[in-house]
Amino acid sequence: MNILFVCLGNICRSPIAEAIFKHQIEKLGLNDQFFADSCGTANYHVGHNPDYRTIKNALKNGVEVHHKGRQIAHADLETFDLILAMDNHNLNSILKLSGAEKYFDKIRLMRSYDPISVGDVPDPYYGSEQDFQEVFEILDRSIKNLIQNQLIKS
Repeated sequence: MNILFVCLGNICRSPIAEAIFKHQIEKLGLNDQFFADSCGTANYHVGHNPDYRTIKNALKNGVEVHHKGRQIAHADLETFDLILAMDNHNLNSILKLSGAEKYFDKIRLMRSYDPISVGDVPDPYYGSEQDFQEVFEILDRSIKNLIQNQLIKS
């Protein structure tokens, strides 16, 4: 299964979601069953590393981030089985791509898998270290729930 995590610039939320997903899948020994990537709806940081605070926070939580920013492409709609937007703005940007309505059933909000709350994953870019930690915790529990209850069929 191919999973794509999408935020605005692809330097904070989506690369950490990708890294958390890969980390959790590796711990379960399921690397051969999943492919994950991330991208942004905007082209602000194409080719750049994630924000240094994203990398720092991930390492603090035992997760390594290896990613270069990229912008979503129409081909991603076809390639990926599940496309997870970090917020409603990202979701609407994805749905504005030509032909996106054909793929509506596989485009969702990331927090639709959050067992505690729904809504947007807040953008920590203008925030503090605590904001990055809050995003990590939201994504960690949402991805655990996604893997355990949606992706792994017993």
